[in-house]
Amino acid sequence: MRGRSRFARKQRMTIVLGILSIVVIIVILQLWLLTATMNAYLGGDESVLIPAALASLACLGLNAGLLWYLYGLEQ
Repeated sequence: MRGRSRFARKQRMTIVLGILSIVVIIVILQLWLLTATMNAYLGGDESVLIPAALASLACLGLNAGLLWYLYGLEQ
């Protein structure tokens, strides 16, 4: 006998699509951040490097957390 899932299949698909939408928005944000940072750096402003790197790491953490949540959803 199989264990019952916390969510039905249709509900899980909705959650996965929502998470995918958030991941796409975060990736677009990271691409914009890279573009703005490179523009500022090539313009001679080096003060944006550390804050941009921290913001990019925060985006990475958010994406990793969402992936961790998806793995937990399947169990």
